[in-house]
Amino acid sequence: MRTPEILRRLVHDDRGANLIEYGLIATLLALVVVPTLILLGPAVAALFAGVIGAF
Repeated sequence: MRTPEILRRLVHDDRGANLIEYGLIATLLALVVVPTLILLGPAVAALFAGVIGAF
C-alpha cells in the first residue's frame, strides 16, 4: 500500500467522528459545570444550612 493511498483513506474515514464529538461535548460540559459548582457550592451549602437551622 502506498503512502498517498493511506493518507487518502485516513482523510475520508469518518468512523471515529461521533466519538470525538461526544468527547468534545463532555469536555465542554466539564469546563462549564465544574467551575460553576465550585463557585456556587458555598452558596448552596449555606442555603441548606439555613433550611436545616430553621427546623
